[in-house]
Amino acid sequence: MSRPELALSLFFHLGATAIWIGGILITVILVWPEMRRVLETSPALYTLLSRLRKRFYPISNISLAVLIVTGLFQMTADPNYDGMLTFDNEWTRVMLAKHVAIVFMALTGWTLQFAIVPALERVTLLRERAKGDEAEWQRLRRHEVRLTWVNAALGVAILGFSAWASVI
Repeated sequence: MSRPELALSLFFHLGATAIWIGGILITVILVWPEMRRVLETSPALYTLLSRLRKRFYPISNISLAVLIVTGLFQMTADPNYDGMLTFDNEWTRVMLAKHVAIVFMALTGWTLQFAIVPALERVTLLRERAKGDEAEWQRLRRHEVRLTWVNAALGVAILGFSAWASVI
């Protein structure tokens, strides 16, 4: 891979990382605490959360796709890369740990996007019509928060593995 191609790949990779992991960190560190503080008892809280999710999910999914494609190009261009499923040096072992974290982050994100959030939105709609179960809503919301924090922690771990691999 030529230097301009590698630079372009790195540019898109870093941008996608900032969007995917940065979006999750901003959500858990800034958005959720302030939304709860301001809108705790307001039905607008649930509407706002739903709207934010609908805007973030497509962007994060595109970012993940960009990360996979650009990451594969960069990995194969690295002199430490010895081939698929070859883990004979420190760099390849760090990259393995990074990719395991990425897989877990993607799985928790998809669980949120395709299981927890749709169930939460159904229960929220039922609650708005005085038919929903408050306990079920609370359980789903706790699950959403917990998995999002797991995603944030995995995102930080991925950044750490990336930094570690870059100095090897």
